[in-house]
Amino acid sequence: MNEIVSIETIASRIFYIRSMRVMLDKDLADLYGVETRVLNQAVKRHIKRFPDDFMFQLSKSEYESLISQFVTSKKAGRGGVRKMPHAFTEQGVAMLSGILNSDRAIAVNIQIMRTFTKLRQMLLDNKDLKNELEELRQQTDERFQIVFETLDHLLSMGNKPKKKIGFMVKEKISTYGKKINL
Repeated sequence: MNEIVSIETIASRIFYIRSMRVMLDKDLADLYGVETRVLNQAVKRHIKRFPDDFMFQLSKSEYESLISQFVTSKKAGRGGVRKMPHAFTEQGVAMLSGILNSDRAIAVNIQIMRTFTKLRQMLLDNKDLKNELEELRQQTDERFQIVFETLDHLLSMGNKPKKKIGFMVKEKISTYGKKINL
């Protein structure tokens, strides 16, 4: 089956808000090929399917932050946005597949779920890599600590006077002023 929407396109429309990965209603409507108004009406008809951890409405400050960071909408023109957009979590997007029953909506929803799964896997891989790097850093730190301790020890030994090694001849001066080897 050919991809209706690329994973990159979907990933670029996933935002991190309130410590959750979400997609905005207007982006979902665009991907599904429906108007945002139609998507929101379908959600209102089935509002029991969308608890707060599936869908929430953005605050004005959250929306303005998105506009400034990602240029998601223009403030200019016809007075801007009348209502703050809704944000759907991964579970909310999955629930949308049950209320939007077109072939395109189903295909797009499958692709969105694959994207969320891929993002989650990338985060897990990233955590594994971070853990491996931390373990390597600790091993390296321990090895360098041994090297530095050895160098410190050698340097501290270098400051002490060393005893001469080898055979030493003792000399004695006789009562007559001559040197005598013993």
